[in-house]
Amino acid sequence: MTYVIAQPCVDVKDRACLAECPVDCIYEGVRTLYIHPGECVDCHACEPVCPVEAIFPEEELPPRWAHYRAVNEEFSEGNPAHRSGPRPAPEDHPVVAALPPQHVRKKEIAGFAVRGEEAADVEPWFPL
Repeated sequence: MTYVIAQPCVDVKDRACLAECPVDCIYEGVRTLYIHPGECVDCHACEPVCPVEAIFPEEELPPRWAHYRAVNEEFSEGNPAHRSGPRPAPEDHPVVAALPPQHVRKKEIAGFAVRGEEAADVEPWFPL
């Protein structure tokens, strides 16, 4: 089993999953992120940090996004640009590239990832 990034990531690319992935199997396209199925070790680290819940175990992909299993695989195998480092690849998978702009309530997405235990340790900068 591997994990798959589906449509909710398109035009969001929060990148919190990149920081959590211990094997660096997540690659960046122009509009979305992709998981390389041959490199994913099923560690489950990326799924809980995704603010838009776009990451699924392949067996649990909702039917409407089942084709994203092939999208992630084809991008990973057919795009040598994903090996160019942390910079985005020059293009996305054709399925993603053909999508209209995705609208998201951006204010609900954090600018940086904070784990729950880290948030509990934060002291407010003003007295309550």
